[in-house]
Amino acid sequence: MEVSPKYLMKLIGCIEQKIWEEFKSYKNAENYIEKWHDANINYENFVIYYKGSDINLNKTLHNIEGETLIKIAVDLGIETPDFIVSIPVIKNVLKNKYQAAYALFEKALKQTGDSPDLAIALANSTLEGIIKGILQNDNIAANLDKNDTLYKLTQDVLKEFSMFPRGDVPDEIRNIGSSLLNISQNIEKMRSNNTGVHGKIESDYVINDPLYAFFVINSISTIGLFLIGYYEKSYNDSDVYGEMILEEGIEQEINIEDIPF
Repeated sequence: MEVSPKYLMKLIGCIEQKIWEEFKSYKNAENYIEKWHDANINYENFVIYYKGSDINLNKTLHNIEGETLIKIAVDLGIETPDFIVSIPVIKNVLKNKYQAAYALFEKALKQTGDSPDLAIALANSTLEGIIKGILQNDNIAANLDKNDTLYKLTQDVLKEFSMFPRGDVPDEIRNIGSSLLNISQNIEKMRSNNTGVHGKIESDYVINDPLYAFFVINSISTIGLFLIGYYEKSYNDSDVYGEMILEEGIEQEINIEDIPF
């Protein structure tokens, strides 16, 4: 993944400041960076530099490639709005209108580095919360059950939006509806089969790579924004996506030259 040098310069400054705030000492900062360091006789993902016996944190961070820097930023709780625009946007709308889902989403973001499987489970619950919030509208005739899973909830909301299984919309729109249902089904399966939420034995595969957590969180952010935007436009006559982008000055944070892909 190629990341804008201008964006990385800003991000490295934020990471360096956060590490000193979080870990206080040279030794703790070095211990933290070493946990991201992968080195053997044939490969080293980056070099750790020193000033005397102390880590040269600034020089070391500038030696780390972009994708790892973004993972470090997420692990430290640093927002990366220029990396995936949908994340800061959906955080704003959830904070204002779907507080329970917002709390779950915040927890998911914080768990991506240390507990990717838990992050996926929380992301699944976030999307469930978004859809339940939509289906609670008095003008929607959905029979909600507290035990409804993400797959069932997605079916219900897509039926309400006439995107599944039939509706007076082009085939391409119905195909998008089917794809959204398939994504939700597989996120739910991943939560049930590949995370520790239901308990696992040693031979079971539990996701331990943050890359999968990033993928699922980004996916539910995009799906959530689409469903909320469609709902607000259709039921409340609101250009909610435009409102979400403008909320809290996000339009000032996002610069097209800084987007790292």
